[in-house]
Amino acid sequence: MKNKIIGFIGLGNVGSKLATNIAKSKNKLYIFDKNKDSYSKLKKYNLPHCNSLKDLASKCNIIITCLPSPKAIDNVIKKLLPNINENHLWIEMSTTDQNEMIRLSKLFEKKGGKTLEAPITGGEHKAKSGNISILSAGKRKNFDRALPILSLMGYKILYCGKLGNASTLKIITNYLASLHLLGIGEALAVAKKYGLNLGLTFNAIKISSGNSFVNETETKVILSGSYDVGFTMDLVNKDVLLFNKLGKKLNIPIDLSNLIYKKFSIGMKKLGKRSYSTSIVKLLEKDCNLKMRAKNFPKELIDYENKRKGVEIKF
Repeated sequence: MKNKIIGFIGLGNVGSKLATNIAKSKNKLYIFDKNKDSYSKLKKYNLPHCNSLKDLASKCNIIITCLPSPKAIDNVIKKLLPNINENHLWIEMSTTDQNEMIRLSKLFEKKGGKTLEAPITGGEHKAKSGNISILSAGKRKNFDRALPILSLMGYKILYCGKLGNASTLKIITNYLASLHLLGIGEALAVAKKYGLNLGLTFNAIKISSGNSFVNETETKVILSGSYDVGFTMDLVNKDVLLFNKLGKKLNIPIDLSNLIYKKFSIGMKKLGKRSYSTSIVKLLEKDCNLKMRAKNFPKELIDYENKRKGVEIKF
């Protein structure tokens, strides 16, 4: 088997974009998703589809997963395990529980395979352009083997040490993003009720100490009225629940995180679990009888920068 025959499992909103950036390279790529309609997202690249996970494992020695939940990851790895050997490297790019990642890694390694976690962060638009950031953890030699492939999908790549570190850092960053989103909603509501132009408000926040990644990205699609961030409420609550679980295990008071979980649970009930995460501000709009809109803001987030060569960030 050649050194870089890649199998990609999970072609959802983000996975399909990551796989597309690999498809643009000269590497051999096989794809698999239980939803066969997902293959249409990469139709122009004429990629070979695997009929089963067994088929993928037999053809590929690099296996990448990008799946919606720890349960989905568990199901996939259990089906792969009978066909794993010392040639395989599993790169897990989902947001998952660090204990589950470690547990499944041990099962994978018992079969002779190698493992690396590499969750992404920075928004779906960055995943599309190939400029997403990647947090990676596991044995250094596995990271070195994976780095050329990670560089096809991302720009800033941070090696985080032992397995579990990257998953933990990812749920920390997702928790903060969700916290910022709720804060942005309340800030915009106050500005609107006061009579401030929300375009002015956005720019004032952007140049101030109150700025954040969320303001620079998600606020834009709130103000345009599309709310389109490609990330849904059920995924927010999944990630916040992982953060809560870790906080409780470490005996950390997590009042704010519990509040986030409660808010998004209400949001899912009223707006639907697959509604965009930014739609949480619609609850404020309804309660306050207002619309948070401003002119000249985009309906979707686009990264206009060309793909940058992926680099390892060192500190």
